[in-house]
Amino acid sequence: MEKGNENLFRLWRIVCIKIKTEFTHLKLYCFLPNFPFFGILTSPMNEFTEGLNPEQFKAVTTIKGPVLIIAGAGSGKTRVITFRIAHMLDKGIPQSQILALTFTNKAAKEMADRVKELTGKKLQNLTVSTFHAFGVKVLRSHIDKIGWRSNFSIYDETDRNQLIKECGRELKFSADALDVYKVGILFSNIKMGRKDWTNEHDSYKALYKEYQDGLKLYNAVDFDDLIMLPIKIFKEHPEVLAEYRERYRYIMVDEFQDTSTQQYNFMKLIADKNICVVGDDDQSIYSWRGASFENIRNFEKDFPEMIEIKLEQNYRSTGTILAAANGVISHNVNRKVKALWSEKDSGRPIEIFIPENEAAEADFISDMILSLKQREGFKYSDFGVLIRANSLSRPLEESFLEVNIPYRMSGGTSFFQRKEIKDLISYLRVVANPDDDVNLLRIINTPRRGIGKKTLETLSALATENSCSMRTAIRLLLENPPEDMRGKSIEDLKEFAELISTHRTQLLSGKGLAQKVRKLLDDIAYNEYLIAEYQKSEKAAQFKMMNIESFLHSMDDWENNPDNLDGSLYDYLNRITLLTRDDTEEEKGEVNIMTIHSSKGLEFPVVFIAGAEDGLIPHARSVEENDGDVEEERRLFYVAITRAQQKLFITSCRQRRKQGGITECAPSPFLDEIPADLVEYHEPDAQAEEERIADIFSQMKKKFSM
Repeated sequence: MEKGNENLFRLWRIVCIKIKTEFTHLKLYCFLPNFPFFGILTSPMNEFTEGLNPEQFKAVTTIKGPVLIIAGAGSGKTRVITFRIAHMLDKGIPQSQILALTFTNKAAKEMADRVKELTGKKLQNLTVSTFHAFGVKVLRSHIDKIGWRSNFSIYDETDRNQLIKECGRELKFSADALDVYKVGILFSNIKMGRKDWTNEHDSYKALYKEYQDGLKLYNAVDFDDLIMLPIKIFKEHPEVLAEYRERYRYIMVDEFQDTSTQQYNFMKLIADKNICVVGDDDQSIYSWRGASFENIRNFEKDFPEMIEIKLEQNYRSTGTILAAANGVISHNVNRKVKALWSEKDSGRPIEIFIPENEAAEADFISDMILSLKQREGFKYSDFGVLIRANSLSRPLEESFLEVNIPYRMSGGTSFFQRKEIKDLISYLRVVANPDDDVNLLRIINTPRRGIGKKTLETLSALATENSCSMRTAIRLLLENPPEDMRGKSIEDLKEFAELISTHRTQLLSGKGLAQKVRKLLDDIAYNEYLIAEYQKSEKAAQFKMMNIESFLHSMDDWENNPDNLDGSLYDYLNRITLLTRDDTEEEKGEVNIMTIHSSKGLEFPVVFIAGAEDGLIPHARSVEENDGDVEEERRLFYVAITRAQQKLFITSCRQRRKQGGITECAPSPFLDEIPADLVEYHEPDAQAEEERIADIFSQMKKKFSM
């Protein structure tokens, strides 16, 4: 819309809100019969259309026919969707005729709650659902038509893999030839249309048929079937499809860019004329789980009479942040052209910092958080730290804990709360203090060593009877084992006691703490234990091994730090205790650490994008798997940038520890796509460093005064 017309629109909207009369619309028509947005202007006003910009107003009030709403980041998408549903209800459209589909239960609940709050109505007949929940609804009513019973079970990934394993045994597959986890993914991809059968996979065709027959035999469906089987029912039983088309006259789909090909087909079958999809191709970042931004183009082709509405006014970010985001995403070829704009001022330049390594990166982020909190009054919850993968969180967590910055890991587990790290720390605590019953009970049968429930009950009774620790109870039991426990269980217990004793002698003397801990892990065969525990997911086992390596490298760095005067195991454990304490200070809120994928849909006054290096952003594996195509990775970086409201910091390390070694890093090529006049390269802030030291000193004083 031209700027003059837009201003006229805004003025006229104010007049309409004040006067609320159709007579006024007639007067305007006398003067502006050819005004391009006259149809919008003359739409009756209600509480669900007030305060909307011209494009939002059009999106809310256009309820007939197919509508494509391209909703840029921060453009008020959720408001438009909820206002649109409320407006439809206000127009007298029955609740039962409206179907709103989204991707998460959280989003569905939020949408329903907002509409209920807006309208003040009970919404028993309004259907706001995830795609999969709606699929279940269809199947419960009609699955009998394709040979299942209505009381079917839904198999999760574990159940699926167990059935594949069972079918593999029936077909005489060897254990070596059957990677259950990979086969499960293959079957999912085949079923959802993400892959076709190739010569490479032909050997699994019979297994796939056996698996499908097994599901039917057990009256079960897997997660993919919640989309595929309703499609099958609709195609084979047109009377069922007609029933749903008659019922749901108005359909809305949120986060349309995240729909898979089959979800789109599911939606398209039900839709008649009045369908509205809302999405942003620039925020399509889930191709790895089957999402296709091409569905926006498919919608244009399948509904040629559709109306397209672009929401480009951003209510979230400063002009500088939006200009940076526009500059980056404009390098993508496969996109709908749009440019976010804001009425906010330009704001601060984007600050880029090139630290030496991940430890310096983490300290820089800590320093800036403390500095901005003190100088500009930000709360901890105002900060979002975005990383490409959870594996990058450890240096950040250590730095935050060191200076008492409260944080939360969103969409992942805190490094120090991960099971493998807690297991390792428990071993070290027991080595340092064998009378630590809590940690001893955690590790006595981890990895499994045949010390069963009966043995533990006997030890507990001995400890209670003699008012002693479990360690002492083990010694008493070994000195005088009961008749019914002699044999393997006693040998296992003796082996455990000797293991702790041996490593206690080694770990409490001399240097080389990290190497000694590595020897402990070898002796208990912890890596083998992880492989056995996570045989259904090789990647999960590898990830946990990488976490342990990261922990050991951190220990090695600590021991070799010249400022570290005491390199003993006791001192290290004291440090860990202080780092992982549950601190309850008066300051409310926590810094949010999360992956960029997890940040989608969120916003923070201050955002740090950490690890903006080539190989991480864009990720080397993603580029390789997509034949060199970096467009989705660029969209991911765009999502990260547009989470920031006021300030944006980007860090890119010169070196980073990877797979046990130090790797030289180059900055992400996406940094060069940010217009140079928007960027300021950041030097370490001396004042921030002083404030950091002062804060540490203050915390220490507080502790000593307790």
